[in-house]
This record gives sequence, C-alpha cells and structure tokens, in this order.
Amino acid sequence: MEDRDTGAGAPEVGASSASPGPAGSWRQRRPTESRSANGQAGDASHNQKGKPKKRRKRRRGRKVFARDEAHPSENRLPVPGNATSAPEATRLPDSVVLPAVAPARHEQGARRPPLQELPVFAALDLGTNNCRLLVAVPTRHGQFRVIDAFSRIVRLGEGLTANGRLSQPAMDRAVEALKICGDKLRNRKIRKARLIATEACRSAENGVEFLDRVEREAGLKLEIIDRQTEARLAVSGCGSLVERDTQGVVLFDIGGGSSEIALIDLAGRRSPRLAHHIVSWTSLPVGVVSLAERFGGRTVTREIFAAMVDDVAGRLASFDGRDRLSHLKASPNFHLLGTSGTVTTLAGVHLDLERYDRRRVDGLWMDRDSVDRMVEKLVGWDFQQRCANPCIGADRADLVLAGCAILEAIRAVWPSERLRVADRGLREGILSELMADDGAWRNDGRGRS
Repeated sequence: MEDRDTGAGAPEVGASSASPGPAGSWRQRRPTESRSANGQAGDASHNQKGKPKKRRKRRRGRKVFARDEAHPSENRLPVPGNATSAPEATRLPDSVVLPAVAPARHEQGARRPPLQELPVFAALDLGTNNCRLLVAVPTRHGQFRVIDAFSRIVRLGEGLTANGRLSQPAMDRAVEALKICGDKLRNRKIRKARLIATEACRSAENGVEFLDRVEREAGLKLEIIDRQTEARLAVSGCGSLVERDTQGVVLFDIGGGSSEIALIDLAGRRSPRLAHHIVSWTSLPVGVVSLAERFGGRTVTREIFAAMVDDVAGRLASFDGRDRLSHLKASPNFHLLGTSGTVTTLAGVHLDLERYDRRRVDGLWMDRDSVDRMVEKLVGWDFQQRCANPCIGADRADLVLAGCAILEAIRAVWPSERLRVADRGLREGILSELMADDGAWRNDGRGRS
C-alpha cells in the first residue's frame, strides 16, 4: 500500500508552503524555476544614448537538477554500528562526503552551489503505521530541498495491542519497504543519515529482534528513539510554521501507536530552534491504530466515538504539565499546530480536494468552526463513504475516526480559535537537526567541506 505522502511534493521544506497575503488572503509558494540569463534585465542597455552596443552571447552551463546517479559499487552505504561518533546520527565515511564547492562567478552576492554538489542528508522514520524516507539537500538558511522520498503504509503495529508482539505479516511488509529505502540510500552519497523506529518497536516484545532482522535483510541499522526525542523531533520539523508574533503553541503529533504533545512558550525572547521553547510535553501510549483496534474502526457509532474521546481525555487528565500555557490560552497569538495524517485528512476534506495535494494542505489555517464541521462530517459517514473520499481512501478509512477522537480530546484541554495543519513531522525534524549540527547553512548553504 503506497502512502499518499511521499514528502516530495514540496521541493523546498522549512518555510510554510502557504504564506500570508494581504487581508487574510493566502498565496501558494511555488517551486523556484531557473530563468534564462538573457531576460528582460539585459535589454535596458539597448536603449542607451548613441549607437547601440553589440552584445556578445555568453554560453552558460546547463543547470542539472538532482539526479545523483551514483554507482552502487562505488557508494555502498555501510550498516552503521555502535562506533558512530555521535549517538544521534549515523555518520558515513569521509569517502562519501561531497567535495567543497568552488566559488562561482556571480553578479549579485554569493551564488548557491548547484543542487547536485550540495551535501545530501537522509531521514527514515519507521512508525506504527508508515515507513517513510526523505533525502534532501540544504538550500536557504533553515530550509532544504527534497531530492528523493519514499512512503508506504506497512501497519507494523497491526495486532500489537492485543498480542504485545509484532506479527509476522506486519514485519514482512515493513522489511520489504525498508529494502527499498536501503537501495535508495546506497545509491546516493549521503553525508549524514538518521534512521529511527518509534512506538511499535518501543513497545513490542520482539521489537529489538525485528530490528536485527532489518539489519540482516535490508542492511539498515535503526535506532529506537524514546518518546521525549520523538516529541522534540516533531517540534523541530514544524518550526517554520510558527510565525514571529506567536506567543504560545500546543503542537501535537497523532501517530499510529502513540501521540506526542508539546507545549511551547514563545512569549519571551525567541531562539532559532523551536524545540528550545518546550515547557512541557507528554507522550500518550495511544494512537490511531491502537485506539481503532480497541474500539473498532470500520463501524463507529456516535457512542463509540464518544467513548474513544473519553478514553484519551482520561489519559490527558493525568498529564501534570497541561496547564503550563494557561496564561497564554486567551491570547489571539496562541494556537494549535497538528502534524499527523488525521489533521491533513481533515484539511483535505475541508478543501474538498479531488486528490490530496500537500502544497495546499501544509501550512493551512483552519478555524474552530471548520474543524467542528469536518469532524462532524466524518463521524456521520459510514465506512464506505470514508473509503470513497480521495483524501481518506481505503487505507485510512478504519483509522481516521480514531484520530479525530484524539484530536477532540486535545481540543477540549487546549481550546483554540485556530488550528494550523502541518504535512511534515519527524523526518523533517531529523533533517533540520542534522543539517544545523553539520553547519550546512553556514556560508550561504554550502555546508562544511
């Protein structure tokens, strides 16, 4: 089952794909296109006084965009072991580090290196429901361009709630997806990569045993991250969606097996990394897969939906740090920020998209009434109606209402007039941290040589 979210839909990541225009209007950020050097700007000299000057045509090298056809035999990605110099990142040998870029002739300021000469970073996230990979190069400060991506629904956590173990079919699906990811990584010169596994592998009795199999069969060594790291990475991936005048944010990531919630206080001086402003966080051991397996996902009555909301609300009631933003909840500069398939699905239904479009969803604002209407609409649909919606489909039709129940419990604790939708998360957070730690945005994006 291929996931709709490949991550490749937005060539530049780090800034919101929807930026505010005048009077509350929104304009979509489009991919930057290369322009010819012989454009309108060069014609002004032709109208100068006196005889027109002859202009010599200059041959420009063709701009090559990111297809790094590296030969696997020359660029084999090693299986990272325990000898990494940094525990959080897989460091690859110096032989695969891209060369420094020589300064090019330029007209206005320093020109960025060609895309194919920039250092390449990779992030892989094996979750309870999805296996996702992003490969990217740094561009403008704090941003990067995705040059390769992969996403597949593997449902690794299927049956985990009942049995406490990863099932054989689920592990087989995940390994097949990870083999594809391994091939993609081995065929590129990767500066740094981080490969993570989350709740399904954290909680399963055979989680470590499964990752040993992944290392043997797919050639990838994944690390199981703790819940605090997962919450921090989710925040790091969404930093550019929090605007300058924001004072407080409740960021939540509704996953397949767990849901991370971070309270972010920006009322004081703001640092470049949003994660530095987390004042409280929690990780609920419940996600769309685990909740749907306990309550049912295909046939969900209003009573069942209410019971799911109550279950999550009870878990949130024991979160001691839930009031750390009470002084900001009434501020117009306080809002919710959701990064998960649940909120992106709601946004797609809200926009009545004929086909899911990441560029229109990522960064979208939804007001309280719009969210209410969309949740009510989905609760009123039966399973077949959910399957028929192009932004839900058969792969998510039995999970989306569990996600809505988690969302409703969150909104009850932190009511807000606005919800911002993020089609980004852990992978983007990993890439942002890898690039920042490597100095990739120093000296106009060239990175360290």
